[in-house]
Amino acid sequence: MNDDPRTSIGTPTPSTPATEELREQVARTRDELGQTVEALASKADIKARAKEKAAAVKGQAAEKAALVSDQIREKAEQAAHMVKDKTPDPLLEKTAQAAAQVRQSATKAGHYAADKTPDPLLEKAGQAATAARANRTPLLAVGAALVVFLLVRRSRGRRR
Repeated sequence: MNDDPRTSIGTPTPSTPATEELREQVARTRDELGQTVEALASKADIKARAKEKAAAVKGQAAEKAALVSDQIREKAEQAAHMVKDKTPDPLLEKTAQAAAQVRQSATKAGHYAADKTPDPLLEKAGQAATAARANRTPLLAVGAALVVFLLVRRSRGRRR
């Protein structure tokens, strides 16, 4: 009775070629379905996509900024050369002489001030300069706060 075809209906026979093909097809379909689910999940992850897009835009902006910066630098150099080329030589010489005189006068004034300043005051000034160099960040912060305060005060005075 075991050989009766009616009793073996629906029970797969092991190791038939059709069964192996079906199993391979199911495995491939599972792999494809897994890949599809992963692709859909990555598309649905808006936060990650936004980060990727932001990084791409940031990179493009940095490239453009560098390009524009280089272009501006080149234009400034060209303009400086053009001004120098178009400036008459006598004017350039007079400008150089005036600059030298200003430097010389500033040096003389510095020496004069140093000679006339009492030694205790010079020591105190040196200590203050050393302290300022050691505490640049707080000093700059206080200076910036003072500038902001003065600008706000000035803008309020204009409104009245």
